[in-house]
Amino acid sequence: MAELAQVRAEVEAVYRRESRRILATLIRLLGDFDLAEEALHDAFFIAVERWQRDGIPDNPRAWLVSTGRFKAIDALRRRARFDRSQADLIMLIEGQGHDPSEEELLADDRLRLIFTCCHPALAADAQVPLTLREVCDLTTEQIARAFLQSPATIAQRIVRAKAKIRDAGIPYQVPELHELPERLDSVLRVIYLVFNEGYSASSGEALLQQALSDEAIRLGRLLVQLLPDAEAVGLLALMLLQASRQRARSDAEGNLVLLDEQDRSLWDRAQITEGCELVRLALGSRDFGAYTVQAAIAAVHAEAATAEATDWGEIVGLYDVLQRHWPSPVVALNRAVALAKRDGAEAGLAAVEAILAAGELRDYHLAHAARAQLHQQLGKVDEARAAWQQALALTQQGAQRRHIERRLRELP
Repeated sequence: MAELAQVRAEVEAVYRRESRRILATLIRLLGDFDLAEEALHDAFFIAVERWQRDGIPDNPRAWLVSTGRFKAIDALRRRARFDRSQADLIMLIEGQGHDPSEEELLADDRLRLIFTCCHPALAADAQVPLTLREVCDLTTEQIARAFLQSPATIAQRIVRAKAKIRDAGIPYQVPELHELPERLDSVLRVIYLVFNEGYSASSGEALLQQALSDEAIRLGRLLVQLLPDAEAVGLLALMLLQASRQRARSDAEGNLVLLDEQDRSLWDRAQITEGCELVRLALGSRDFGAYTVQAAIAAVHAEAATAEATDWGEIVGLYDVLQRHWPSPVVALNRAVALAKRDGAEAGLAAVEAILAAGELRDYHLAHAARAQLHQQLGKVDEARAAWQQALALTQQGAQRRHIERRLRELP
């Protein structure tokens, strides 16, 4: 008989390491999120007693999947005594032959779960919370804090999303080949939204929420491991290259430090090396998209020893590619900033003014901040002050507000 403390330590270690993979398989086998979560917790509870008596199994994950499945079937049988509609469900679950030692099935289940949580039929504001809850095992309270929502609001979105999956019969599967481009786009978008909220929080006092960006990178690695699509590789590269600068993006007081002013010795060289290699891999496939081009831009920054050594000509050229094939107002704004670095503040300011005149970024604080910075470089103090004040009025992020307030105080 094994020591209780040893068994508990092993159960906790397996939970940390494997619980999301086990849950993904149980969802596939049981066809219900809530039933699978209940089965998952039952299996781990039983493991403490059984493993102490019988010893720790050779394949703990397979044991937990099998135990959870049978526990769920027992629970359904008890309910079926009072609700005959449960009988068909029991027959369906029991009829699914399953060998939990099949590693390829267990691996595929994680990918199925990601695609299910990011299904385009689900509300856009529910896809990220559902992914964080079911795939990343973040609590409702953690997700609520990350997005400055109440736990009740986040919980409601997750409940509605699960109900939609159940009632609409959304299949728990990786899409067919012809569906993959549209569906993969949705998954990549959700992962990058999670990363961005961690890398540069949209509101609140803290600039970074590293747990979120770390989770997004973990999801990106999982996606590349299970589905090595060029754009998935490009997204992982982009996240790694951006994350490599995290330690340099704020000072000891939590104030924002802009790219040109960052201490590049603080950049994570291992992430840069891996990210640059992934960029070359994705570009070499000739089947890349916008994430890969953005990663290529980040690689140019990462490979510059100093801010002055940055190849702004190459960056403008890459933004030209983005704007030609995947146009957006934000891409146009970033290109304008790069243009100012290459051709001077007058050229950049003209491009920013044209974007603001079009109206799409009128409420985007970074557009007004770029305009303020360029006016300031040109010595137009009154115009710079008005633009900085407009940017300040539009941001809810503490570190960015402090940065803009400091820039206002620095004006003559």
